[in-house]
Amino acid sequence: MAQVQYYGTGRRKHSVARVRLVPGEGRIVINNRPLDEYFGLETLKLIVKQPLTLTETTGRYDVLVIANGGGTTGQAGAIRHGISRALLKADPDFRGSLKRAGFLTRDPRMKERKKYGLKAARRAPQFSKR
Repeated sequence: MAQVQYYGTGRRKHSVARVRLVPGEGRIVINNRPLDEYFGLETLKLIVKQPLTLTETTGRYDVLVIANGGGTTGQAGAIRHGISRALLKADPDFRGSLKRAGFLTRDPRMKERKKYGLKAARRAPQFSKR
């Protein structure tokens, strides 16, 4: 018999996370590594778990993630976004609380491009009077 699965894609900066929710005991696996092994910082682990704690579904689903691109913070944000979208497919009643918390909104902030005549996006060459 086929097992029920819920999919969600999350994005942040240059990171993309493809999330799969499977009924289970609450394990979170990212790129075939457990959450504690993948993210060193406690704040990043907290960010990933936020949608599950908000909807009180921490022990009901196993979260399987394939994340690529960007850095660790961007990936954590992308995973949070993906989990939120997958939870929405699992139960549409979660929409209000997830929307209020801002987990369904894709963070639009991106790196600003470097401009000509400058050393970085806004960093100008050092000024000297003489």
